[in-house]
Amino acid sequence: MVRASQPAALPGLTVNHVEFYVADALQQAAQFAAEYGFDPFATSGELGGHSDHFSIALRQGGIVLVVTEPRSADHPAHSYVSAHGDGVADIALRTTDARAAFGRAVEGGARPLTPPARPDGSPGGLTAAIHGFGDVRHTFVQAPDRVGDRIFLPGFPDTAELAPHAGTALLDIDHFAVCLNPGTIDAAVTFYESALGFRLVFEEQIGVGTQAMRSRVVQNGSRTVTLTLIEPDPASDPGQIDAFLDSHRGEGVQHIAFRTEDVVGTVSTLGERGVRFLRTPDSYYDLLGKRLTPTGHTTEDLRRLHVLADEDHGGQLFQIFTQSTHPRRTFFLEIIERLGANTFGSSNIKALYEAVEAERGKTGILS
Repeated sequence: MVRASQPAALPGLTVNHVEFYVADALQQAAQFAAEYGFDPFATSGELGGHSDHFSIALRQGGIVLVVTEPRSADHPAHSYVSAHGDGVADIALRTTDARAAFGRAVEGGARPLTPPARPDGSPGGLTAAIHGFGDVRHTFVQAPDRVGDRIFLPGFPDTAELAPHAGTALLDIDHFAVCLNPGTIDAAVTFYESALGFRLVFEEQIGVGTQAMRSRVVQNGSRTVTLTLIEPDPASDPGQIDAFLDSHRGEGVQHIAFRTEDVVGTVSTLGERGVRFLRTPDSYYDLLGKRLTPTGHTTEDLRRLHVLADEDHGGQLFQIFTQSTHPRRTFFLEIIERLGANTFGSSNIKALYEAVEAERGKTGILS
């Protein structure tokens, strides 16, 4: 179901960068570079010496990732990694007015973490931070006027204008999927509406066998920042969301969806680089024609690469999820191509479940 709401607008928001707290920054950066084609372009702190952290910034298309390793027990990454393992700690939002965004957010109920200030180590600019969910924060990033279209990262040295980097044709962040504790999703929606001026654009109850979850999608007015909020249904059997909350030890980002304009080409390239994807049984594609006729890709290409397809009133989308390489299996990535569709492939959950059941029936597997 889609619902319209009219929150107060904030100064234009986009995703400036995503910061991961990790146990080993060099290893994580190397994986993003080798497997996903990201280009490391700046560092902050030191691996040795007296710095309390070491960070590496990487980019591809409009995506900027920062991986931060604690070098001291006093750095917040230390307690984060101890509790959750590697994971997303900051969804940083670029704005034209960080002070106004921070003030509006706090007035709307956000818990302030860092008041507006000039970031250390950065020439100009302004940042402020609020609490988001779990141990994830939102840092408002206001770049100096002179930065233009260059990448501005608080705490990093000024970076020269970077040449275009194609990588594996990942363009930008389509959405974040966030796992929440049961019974908290409505409060989370209210928070994003009142504190950040987001709108609730989609909501549904998803049932798969004896498991169920609630999903709400919040998005800013320009549709440049999208969060898919998910909570388990406590009246149903435990499922993947419960498993995340247990292994992650609390709420957090389950996956990030990277957008591409050619899912077949991008997934082929990523596979050649060593990225492993979740496999889809053949019976899914045997049943696909009853739901839709793929546009722009053949069913056989989708079958070969295990790409899922869905359709809504706006068009189609194609998506695939990576196998998690996280020791706790609490983080993975999604690759998505949109051909007019505005939803998030929810029918794929049911269709994939039915396909697995059909596959089990063929092989006589009962459990």
